[in-house]
Amino acid sequence: MNPTTLNRKTKKMSNQMKFAVLVFSILFLNFSSVNGQTVMPLYESEIPGEKVHVNGERNENGIYFAVSKPDLTVYLPQNSDTKKTAVVICPGGGYSAVCASYEGHKIAREMNQKGVAAFVLKYRLPDDNTSSNKTIAPLQDAQQAIKIVRDNADKWGIDPTRIGIMGFSAGGHLASTAGTHFSKNYIENKEGTSLRPDFMILVYPVISMQADLTHKGSRDNLLGTDPDNELVELFSNEKQVTEKTPPAFITHAEDDDVVLVENSIRFFEALKAQNVSADMHLFSKGKHGYPLEPAASNWLSYVFMWMNEQRLTD
Repeated sequence: MNPTTLNRKTKKMSNQMKFAVLVFSILFLNFSSVNGQTVMPLYESEIPGEKVHVNGERNENGIYFAVSKPDLTVYLPQNSDTKKTAVVICPGGGYSAVCASYEGHKIAREMNQKGVAAFVLKYRLPDDNTSSNKTIAPLQDAQQAIKIVRDNADKWGIDPTRIGIMGFSAGGHLASTAGTHFSKNYIENKEGTSLRPDFMILVYPVISMQADLTHKGSRDNLLGTDPDNELVELFSNEKQVTEKTPPAFITHAEDDDVVLVENSIRFFEALKAQNVSADMHLFSKGKHGYPLEPAASNWLSYVFMWMNEQRLTD
């Protein structure tokens, strides 16, 4: 082989190596790993309604602020031979943060112990500087998460008819919004994938945007400080229940001094009025934030009991 030919081949190999490194870098950016779990961007290309902005997201011990680039962390249980139930988990944070550590990843691991696939949603936080319509941005992300899980059900060994949504506090508002607003596509859905969750698990949820019932911080962040009455009605989810709303498990503490327990009670009453299957477990004490003090109530065992009764766990 003459030197000229060798030099050409060397350059070609060098270019191929550069290309391979570039491809690997792109894949690494799009599908990173946290504690061995796959983290994937929620949207393959453009984020709906996104404005040009500087990404100011910050992570403080698993609590995320200024989220504008949503993602989904995949938790798949081991040694499961049957089609699994799946749940999309929406952590709380008053629509000003996403408390992904204790209201997300911790719960996902517990779900895996019961053979349930879990997907922790780091959803966009409402911000006029990052979204053209901040009010629907979290709902778009919840719908997109459900769509991703349902579209990839075969790949992940999931039963496409047993895909639910779980939410804590303001994340409970998001979960109940996904469970009552599924008839409208807030995202691109050319495949016609069902965006209806098959069940809801709502933990000390914000449900209403009514002034006498809501959590003011969540309402101000989502709807603005002086929202139109029509918008308040639309996102007061106790007023959006129909006979097609999925079954729900609801839990709350009566002494909750952050989110009034009446949020859960009103939603339960609305579900029963429409003959939608619903279980509610109220604790006399427990305040707000069960996962922070699991000893305060054995709330998660009631969740799994209900899931078993609904034939969502084996």
